[in-house]
Amino acid sequence: MALLVGNVGSALAAWNHIASLFSSHDRPEVANSSRIATRDLDRQQPQAQAEALLERAVSRDDNAPDQITSRVDQWRGRLKWDSRLSTLTTAALNSTDMHVRTSAVEVELAASGLTKSESSLDNLVEQSNSSDHARKIWALWTLGLMGNRGVETERVVEVLSSHLQNKDKNNKNNEDSRRWAAEGLALVGTASTITPLLQAMHNDPSPLVRERAACSLAQSGMLTQEQRLTAVPQLLNYTDDPSLDAQTHAWAFQALTDITGQRLPNDSAAWRNWYASSHSD
Repeated sequence: MALLVGNVGSALAAWNHIASLFSSHDRPEVANSSRIATRDLDRQQPQAQAEALLERAVSRDDNAPDQITSRVDQWRGRLKWDSRLSTLTTAALNSTDMHVRTSAVEVELAASGLTKSESSLDNLVEQSNSSDHARKIWALWTLGLMGNRGVETERVVEVLSSHLQNKDKNNKNNEDSRRWAAEGLALVGTASTITPLLQAMHNDPSPLVRERAACSLAQSGMLTQEQRLTAVPQLLNYTDDPSLDAQTHAWAFQALTDITGQRLPNDSAAWRNWYASSHSD
């Protein structure tokens, strides 16, 4: 626990940089890196190892994610969360390869000095209720990382869903908290996160939160393709739901395009005809 508390400050200090980088639309470019022999990696400090392997993972070196998995426990509490590591984890989280995204999750937890334990989770849940907004949104994001790695996952989903449903209009930071609760749910990546994300996309008063929920269903986060496909029927309903505005209709169409790979016009009838024909069996 002392390690966790000791690393919170450095993680929070980097948060503004992380938040500015992370976007489903802005994906950092990372230069291709040559293969590095294991013996050469062993001579490097943990920071250099993590950076080199993340860069290789983003550059589609198939061995890099396994190397990260085998080394990440040795890095815990020994990494500095700086702009370089932030850029690399952001690029990894936006990879189309889920193994690379998982590598980013593991490195972020290691850089935060967090053990994957109940005590760490208890501390994060407490911080998610903090009056310090930066600390709160860091905790919401990091809860998603922990839930993804199997640390009391359903409890994490319940906590994040509760924050997502807390629409306190008198709190100017509440919209931002809901946005990061949605991002946290996307990171968890279990089937149980789909319903709260769909509800947020439909019901949240904030366009920002609705857009992030839509993107979480469509492409960001840790949901599998099979899980995303289960959201398609409800997204079809959203395309012509009269209670939703035109922008949310557009996000529903974009999510359908991202999930299915179909290039159809933003026309509900066209999408329903496609869905009916593709599921006729």
